Amino acid sequence: MKIKKTKFKDLLIIENQKFTDDRGEFRELLVEKKIKKRFIFNVVSISKKNVIRGLHYQLNKPQGKFISVLKGKILDVVIDIRKNSKTFGKQFKTILSEKNCKSIFIPEGFAHGFSCFGKENIVIYSCTNYRNPSGEKGILWNDKTLNINWKIKKPIISEKDKKNLKFKDQF
Repeated sequence: MKIKKTKFKDLLIIENQKFTDDRGEFRELLVEKKIKKRFIFNVVSISKKNVIRGLHYQLNKPQGKFISVLKGKILDVVIDIRKNSKTFGKQFKTILSEKNCKSIFIPEGFAHGFSCFGKENIVIYSCTNYRNPSGEKGILWNDKTLNINWKIKKPIISEKDKKNLKFKDQF
């Protein structure tokens, strides 16, 4: 497992090692002592091709997230929403897939979303805090000021995500 820093404070890319033999594959996803965070809540998202999820964050009780793809391929996108950060309002994007075995650690203070390229995409989230429905917020996925290229021509978006506010209307 290799951990690479990014230009965003505390945002990490993790390159996991995959072991393959005639039985199949094995890989470690998360080693808490290497990330130096405790993950208390785990969820799985299953999405079909052309789905965009996000951009989500929690206002009170924010979550750090460790994201890995078990099957498929996604473009993972984060927006720094920490007002005192040098990278406030900036985006970071990376491809996560079952083939490249990469994961991302997203610290508290980021909005998160992803677009799906595989026929079936299974994404696991390990979170540093529990889900807080009353604090759930989102940024509009196609906000012109953020100008995110999701690399999908005909996206499938939830009704909830279509109602998210623009970045400038929240920050």
